Amino acid sequence: MVYDLLVVGAGPYGLSIASHAASAGLNLRVFGRPMASWRDNMPRGMFLKSEPWASNLSDPDGRWRLDVYCAEQGLTARHAKPIPVEAFAEYGLWFARNAVPEVDERTVTRVAAGPGGFTAVTEDGEEVHARTVALAVGVMPFVEVPQALRGLHPALVTHSSHHSDLDRFRGKDVTVIGGGQAALETAALLAEQGTTVRVLARADRLVWNDVPPPWERPWWQSVRSPHSGLGPGWKNWFYAERPNLFRRLPEPTRARIATTALGPAGAWWVRDRVEGVVELLPGHEVTAAAAVPGGVRLDTVSRAGALRSLETEHVIAATGFRARCDRLGLLSAELRGSLAALPDGSPAVGHGFESSQPGLFFAGLVTASGFGPAMRFVQGASFTASTLVRGVNRRLGTAPAKGTVPAPVSGSRSESPSPVRR
Repeated sequence: MVYDLLVVGAGPYGLSIASHAASAGLNLRVFGRPMASWRDNMPRGMFLKSEPWASNLSDPDGRWRLDVYCAEQGLTARHAKPIPVEAFAEYGLWFARNAVPEVDERTVTRVAAGPGGFTAVTEDGEEVHARTVALAVGVMPFVEVPQALRGLHPALVTHSSHHSDLDRFRGKDVTVIGGGQAALETAALLAEQGTTVRVLARADRLVWNDVPPPWERPWWQSVRSPHSGLGPGWKNWFYAERPNLFRRLPEPTRARIATTALGPAGAWWVRDRVEGVVELLPGHEVTAAAAVPGGVRLDTVSRAGALRSLETEHVIAATGFRARCDRLGLLSAELRGSLAALPDGSPAVGHGFESSQPGLFFAGLVTASGFGPAMRFVQGASFTASTLVRGVNRRLGTAPAKGTVPAPVSGSRSESPSPVRR
């Protein structure tokens, strides 16, 4: 069988795309462990930085929202009240049961182009053929570790996304590198379990997000600084609500914004857990690192040029992700080499998220340089899912069908009807 669409990845973007594709009548397969990175790559005790109302996965009718799930579970989904990451991951599983056709949890290890479309190979060797492919592989292929730390053994250096459990660091000395939410919340969790921890960041000072303004407020305040899924303010509103217009900006402008907008910052609700509790070393960059008895020696330089060395038992690099074509290892070398890329190395995509390889679509972080900062967050899943599926339909030369496609609902506690409607 040749499918219309193969969705590779079952995180917020992959599941949202699958829901819209099923509703559009496409014959599809979905591969991936649902919400895998949220379940496996974030320590217990973390919270979702995005507002609950900006963290919905997307189905065409908007029925399977986070607030609906929270109401069923007796949880609170309220403006300015962070949601535990574990609850968000469970919400994603609930969404998959209700809004998405059956997900095949096997890993796709290779995708290659061929006559009439693409061939995907699963971890156990099965070949699956599809006319189009949507890659929604999340962030894990794009882990970024500073050059100075590369090559050191994982017993000494890890990335923040490699930890679902921080217990191994109880009673140890750990240095966290980075100034964003991942670094600061990881440091807070480490300190709270008795780890000696410091944060080392390149920026001269740490940045903290303010408590968001009240949801209901005078109209003039809303006009001056509207709410958006990326935070208050007109710039954030533009990034969140108009990715299609962001794409029309000149490439140098898009590149600058993608690099600088919504830079490293800690959430307001983690600040008191870090300041005065964790040793903070802003304005320092690691220039070299070496294994020493008992851990790692880090050589650093300050903005003023002052040199310093420190020793620690383990380094956690909370240094983000860099989405590049050459890190898409599941694509065959021929397919990967055929992709047109932007100056930052990410794939160039058209207005329907289609790459330069006809029929190959991208979603999520890897499209942030084309469609803006919203693609780095769950906020971007709704725009992406609807737009990408329209792009797939254009590529296939089909129009959305009418009718109802049943979706699995086993184990669902929802009282809503179970079909995925289109």
